[in-house]
Amino acid sequence: MLFFELLAQSLVQGCIYALIALGLTLVYGLLRILHVAHAALFTLGAYLGVLVYNASGSLLLAFAVAMALSGLGGVAMFRLAYQPLLARPPYVALIASIGLYIAAEEVFRIVFGASGLSFAQPPLQAQVAIGGLQFKEAELAVMVSSAIIIGLLGWLQTRTRIGIACQATVSDPQMAESFGIRLNTVRDLNFLVGSALAGFAGVWVAILNNLVEPTMGSVPSYKALAIIVLGGLGSVRGTLLAALVLGLIESFGTTYIGQLMDRNAIAFAFLILVLMMRPQGLFARR
Repeated sequence: MLFFELLAQSLVQGCIYALIALGLTLVYGLLRILHVAHAALFTLGAYLGVLVYNASGSLLLAFAVAMALSGLGGVAMFRLAYQPLLARPPYVALIASIGLYIAAEEVFRIVFGASGLSFAQPPLQAQVAIGGLQFKEAELAVMVSSAIIIGLLGWLQTRTRIGIACQATVSDPQMAESFGIRLNTVRDLNFLVGSALAGFAGVWVAILNNLVEPTMGSVPSYKALAIIVLGGLGSVRGTLLAALVLGLIESFGTTYIGQLMDRNAIAFAFLILVLMMRPQGLFARR
């Protein structure tokens, strides 16, 4: 029974990591930029989710507002911070991204306070029994909604003209532009979708923890960066698999060696060991 409980916990955590890391993968795959400021959009989504839900009582509205404004925030980041730097070496955009994230943390601290926000009445906290296992409604909702969102993203990428245009832009931007694909439109859409996923994940983390803090994006962002490396930089499928693997390592590691190392230390120790042995990532293609 313990095995299945840990497996369920790892799926919940893996889904959260996947939602955060997918946005980073989309950006890196398109522009070869390590978008550290993505974590600020995750935190923004969490704050918006709490504020809208406390004001309206509607969880659906909270998700809609968080995803919409996080998505638009991502587009604004691209237009203002990254687009002027595309002709520069990649490390220039990385430095700008780190600066953006640090600035965003301070803005959150000034606007919302350093102590954090919570739900007045946390939603989806009732217990549900499935096969002898106890779940919160929120945990089940995370897994189901993440599967739906990831499935829609896969369909969008492979079955629509927009998704094909994105793939063409990744493969050969100049050739894609010569065939009439508007590069900036594709890039805007890429940031919109990836940032909306970050906002979506932020609301779920706020619900699961019932706490939103200015620095809540720090550790997930580091793990998400490591996940996209483990998955093979730019690979959506590899990112999903790496996120689930990390969830498994954290859940089982915390149970069996938690007295020696805390959860985050276990995750980063695993990531370091893997990258030492396989620097190209677990799921990188030749």
